[in-house]
Amino acid sequence: MAFSLNKIMLIGNLGKDSETRFTTVDNFSVTNFTLATTYSFKNKNGEWTDETTWHNVVAFNLSDFMKENLKKGRKVYVEGRLVKRDYTDKDNVKRYVTEVRAERIIPLDSNTDATKDVETDSQPSVEPDIADANESDDLPF
Repeated sequence: MAFSLNKIMLIGNLGKDSETRFTTVDNFSVTNFTLATTYSFKNKNGEWTDETTWHNVVAFNLSDFMKENLKKGRKVYVEGRLVKRDYTDKDNVKRYVTEVRAERIIPLDSNTDATKDVETDSQPSVEPDIADANESDDLPF
């Protein structure tokens, strides 16, 4: 048996309010949001430069309380695994997506009541088909 590790830990700010949809088959809630992380470094001129990376995050079956607190600008810690998948959009074009499948989300804002550790149900007994929750959209996030 081969051993491997797929773990990602991020601290950043939400780029927009989270969006939640439900799969049609098992009625799983699928919450999507974008998270910005920023890396600061000195460029060749000695000036500080910021480089921002945007991450697509997917979480399953979050509590309503958590979904309501995942708002634009909020700082959160996200722990999970990196997932690559593909799907065919409504124009029959194959699309490829890399996303973070959240297993733990911790709000870090001091101005919110949501400062508690939240485990997500990222391992349902049968992993839902995310594309099923986004039938009418081009992009699944």
